[in-house]
Amino acid sequence: MARYKHDDYAQTKLLPVNFDRQLLPGTFAYTLNYLMDEKIDLSVFAARYKNDEGGAPAHAPAMLRKLTLCAYSKGSMHRRQIEQLCRENVVCMALSADTTPHCTTIAAFVSSLSAEITTIFRHSLLGCDAAGLIGREMFALDGVKLPANASKEWSGTKTDLQQQAQTMHAAVEHLVSPHCANDARDAQGSLGKAAERQRPTWHAAIAKSEGLLATHADKLGMAGTPKQSNLTDNESAKMPPSTGVLQGDNGVAIAASKHPGIVHAEAFGEGQEHGLLQPMLEGVREPLQQLTLSEDMLTETKLTADAGYASEANAAYLCEQGIDA
Repeated sequence: MARYKHDDYAQTKLLPVNFDRQLLPGTFAYTLNYLMDEKIDLSVFAARYKNDEGGAPAHAPAMLRKLTLCAYSKGSMHRRQIEQLCRENVVCMALSADTTPHCTTIAAFVSSLSAEITTIFRHSLLGCDAAGLIGREMFALDGVKLPANASKEWSGTKTDLQQQAQTMHAAVEHLVSPHCANDARDAQGSLGKAAERQRPTWHAAIAKSEGLLATHADKLGMAGTPKQSNLTDNESAKMPPSTGVLQGDNGVAIAASKHPGIVHAEAFGEGQEHGLLQPMLEGVREPLQQLTLSEDMLTETKLTADAGYASEANAAYLCEQGIDA
């Protein structure tokens, strides 16, 4: 009969951990830690905090920025996953200095970064150019469809949403009318448990739909015709990736070919890519000129993109701007 080594789970092993030694030179975590501490000016975050004289001390923005970027590099995008990494992953423990920010703290920090992250990104571009990491041979443009936290069933033009609201009003009327009939006859009756649960849901949906209809006009597509809005996330759009239609955004980035680093990235609520070429190129030009890296780097390099960005208008624009694409 086979013999096996004994597995004893009822034992304790004490492991001393030097967190500073977990960040090994040559790794992404080490480079990230060094850049955040030594090279990137994070003073832009100081204005966010008003606890100089009172209130609890806050988690350092540098630590939260290191933690979230390291988690993203490991494919962990959700706030609860990031919080879990602070308890289970020794590299994230080291970057967070063995603290565990609550998931709501992480979410609030990430969701309110729009102004500060632009400044930090520009400082990063300046450092990359100083290190010779932004080549001037070729820029590549491409995008990926990303799902939004919104349901495609709540999408439609203004006319569609008005019809949807009328349908929901009719559904509520259908629920309430038997109850009103019983009241008129002084008969015993009620909506029933299922109907009682449905009523607040329908009323909330009607309020949500009518709120958007009252405050928003139809979104217009590139051809000037109305396109679908969304009740939950009106900046998103229906998009056709290879796996089927999703409600989301088109994440587009431009990378330099020498050391593939992103020089500009933006999310668009637009499934068709041919209308995104011009805003992306203007988005590259502005920060590079502000950093005085180049008077116009786009005229010094070649640009490549797939056929989704091909159109007569884009060809005319590239010719006018002197961009070799």
